[in-house]
Amino acid sequence: MFHDRAAAARQLLPYLKERPLRRPVVLAIPRGGLALGVVLAQGLAAELDVVIVRKIPLPGQPEAAIGAVAEDGTVHLHPQARQVEGVTADYLRHARAVALRRIEELRRLFRQARPPADLAGRSVIVVDDGIATGATMLAALIWLRSQGAENVIVAVPVAAPDRLDEVAAHCDDVLCLRAPEQFRAVGEWYEDFRPVGDEEAVAPLAPAPNPPPT
Repeated sequence: MFHDRAAAARQLLPYLKERPLRRPVVLAIPRGGLALGVVLAQGLAAELDVVIVRKIPLPGQPEAAIGAVAEDGTVHLHPQARQVEGVTADYLRHARAVALRRIEELRRLFRQARPPADLAGRSVIVVDDGIATGATMLAALIWLRSQGAENVIVAVPVAAPDRLDEVAAHCDDVLCLRAPEQFRAVGEWYEDFRPVGDEEAVAPLAPAPNPPPT
């Protein structure tokens, strides 16, 4: 059990410090991942940025994901997604369009605060507050492979154990503190798992204000 996202990040930090990192950049999956990303970026003296992905929800269950859409519009679906009742071609087209609209909103929000990091030749640490279905993480990793990162590390406090092998296949290293066999939901592993609003999420990316003239 972790007190909150920042406390979970502090537990991840020593393990990341042991790894050889080249000009590291921490890419947080908004919005919950940014609370961890801030701590990791500060502790590693790394650049902080975001990778924007949105899940495709299970019909009638908005919190469960059957896939996700990456920033470039690429869709990653769970292998059995099309066998789920209600997951039709029309449903997927509509869900992708909704996800892309939200991605564009988030892109405008975050890119007003900071331009995207150059990832070429760098160690990229992708962080979220946990992995349940793995849909958003996998979509992020597949997109990252086209961006020229030297190596990609996934860092999460907790994950469903049956999703870690697939995540590992799309990155160079996975750091996960807890992979409980009885996993049900990410939020159950936090004492404080309050929702993160857009303004709170973007704040760490905003440039520091200029000091007042003396």
